[in-house]
Amino acid sequence: MTHALAAKGPTASRPKPAEFIAFAVLAALLAVAPFALYPFFLATALCFALFASAFNLLVGYAGLLSFGHALFFGGAAYIAAHVAKVWGWPPELTLLAATAFVGLLGLVAGALSIRRQGIYFSMITLALAQMGYFVALQVPFTHGEDGIQGVPRGKLFGLIPLGDDRVMYYFVLVVFLCGLLAIYRIVHSPFGSVLKAIRENEPRAISLGYSVDSYKLAAFGLSAALAGLAGGTKALVTQSATLTDMHWSMSGEVILMVLLGGMGTMTGPVIGAIFVVAIPEVLNRIGGPDFAQWMTVIQGAIFVICVLAFRRGLIGEIAARLRRTL
Repeated sequence: MTHALAAKGPTASRPKPAEFIAFAVLAALLAVAPFALYPFFLATALCFALFASAFNLLVGYAGLLSFGHALFFGGAAYIAAHVAKVWGWPPELTLLAATAFVGLLGLVAGALSIRRQGIYFSMITLALAQMGYFVALQVPFTHGEDGIQGVPRGKLFGLIPLGDDRVMYYFVLVVFLCGLLAIYRIVHSPFGSVLKAIRENEPRAISLGYSVDSYKLAAFGLSAALAGLAGGTKALVTQSATLTDMHWSMSGEVILMVLLGGMGTMTGPVIGAIFVVAIPEVLNRIGGPDFAQWMTVIQGAIFVICVLAFRRGLIGEIAARLRRTL
């Protein structure tokens, strides 16, 4: 039976109607959101939502917990900022260059990291990210602690100026939806089915004849490339790239985004990212400058409550309760 399964090969999982409905509702809400909320804030939130979704592809579906994904997010931000400002590339080529660069970087980092498992894998990714951080601090083109400022947004395909925040938002929305659809397709492909099999029972996947390391490396590279797409887009939105984008705390934030929203779900990381990005804005509006010194404490308390109350994350818990009800 084992040989029969191996010969037959993996099959793609069928998308559920509820997933299509959730995606359509999400796209519709995001399409009208800039008429009610500040487009710059929404565009920034979508960049982090794509980053969280890319990370979820690795940890939620392949079972690989990386502590250094800021390396790809921040690295792409620096590449995009440099080629847009210094070389004058248009936004589409800027994002392509940033995504390709960190995709290759992800393959190199993944080839080193997947040699170990568990916490050792996570610590290798953290070490590589810290190396990248100190490289970014020293090399001339990143401008050290000042970062790259005043990045031009340019014209999309030489026709559509992205200087207006609302136009920029809809460009980011298209990039985000394309990235999310790519992740959705990967997860529901035969490749995604093998990833989930490796996550659930790696020895069994090996016994079925799958090259587990090859699948892990491919997942790592894809996740890094999508995280790079998010980082490059963020550099265009904020018109800057700084060391904060590559700091270890950024890797910690994306883990929180995925845990809060729901690991292993499609829309969970999106909701978690928007939640994390929105908390400081909401607290500033409520408490003003007096809340600034307590911001980290308040955020930590909110995160602890959410994690304790929603063990599967916000979306994961809702989905689980709906399954029990239906």
